[in-house]
Amino acid sequence: MTTERYINPFTDFGFKKIFGEEPNKDLLIDFLNSVLKDEKVKDLQYMSTERLGGAFTDRKVVYDLFCENERGEKFIVEMQKAKQKYFKDRSVFYSTFPIQQQALKGDWNFELKAVYTIGILDFIYDENKDNKEYFHREVKLMDVNRKEVFYEKLTYYYFEMPKFNKDINQLETRFEKWLYVLKNLPRLENYPQALQDKLFEKLFKIAEISKFNPAEKTAYEDSLKTYRDINNVIHTAFDEGKIEGKIEGKIEGKIEGKIEIAKLMKASGETLEKIMLFTGLTKGEIDELRG
Repeated sequence: MTTERYINPFTDFGFKKIFGEEPNKDLLIDFLNSVLKDEKVKDLQYMSTERLGGAFTDRKVVYDLFCENERGEKFIVEMQKAKQKYFKDRSVFYSTFPIQQQALKGDWNFELKAVYTIGILDFIYDENKDNKEYFHREVKLMDVNRKEVFYEKLTYYYFEMPKFNKDINQLETRFEKWLYVLKNLPRLENYPQALQDKLFEKLFKIAEISKFNPAEKTAYEDSLKTYRDINNVIHTAFDEGKIEGKIEGKIEGKIEGKIEIAKLMKASGETLEKIMLFTGLTKGEIDELRG
């Protein structure tokens, strides 16, 4: 059993509890605007997190969060717990799906809406591990000769959270406050005075574990155990080439647990959408469950 007062946002459950529920989308909007440094998002629509490949491929991707603002711009938000050998490749591949799916039948002038990928990373890139200050990457297509942005509508933001070490009294921007909360939430015993406003007050209320119903507590405990197992694999594996396979094995071993959680949530009267969100199971898989 966890002894923390607030959930860990790096767990699947914690991340989706804060950012993935319709009643809490104002938190996601505020976070995105703090990242973009602009009021680009006034409203959001949650989209299906599963995307299927087109005729050229049968691959599919499953995002942590995928949403669209009022202008049709797309946002992929990922909480990445562990280093992967081809993380950058996967991130770029994922971003191609909301680009492809903007294609219109018939005559089309190829005008695209912007696509943003936000990666909140619980690891440090090898190539910059010695630069303790450089944790915030903003990546666009660039003309390397002129050192100018070539294309404005495709942007990747990556935040190496282990490098963000500001304490509560050093926070200057809304963005820094969000990073502080995401990194330190499970370590906090009380709602800090420096973060007093309506949105953060709401976040701390929904993140309080003692307020969860039994099904939510079970789902969170399972998600927290998965997160800790992954960290344990990373910290104890000597051969980094085997880390990814070990992590995948741990995650696959949790499928049975997710089914039990779904059964509990279903018996507690939780909505289908919420069960899908917290377990990652499909509608068909949940419909087939028996108590």
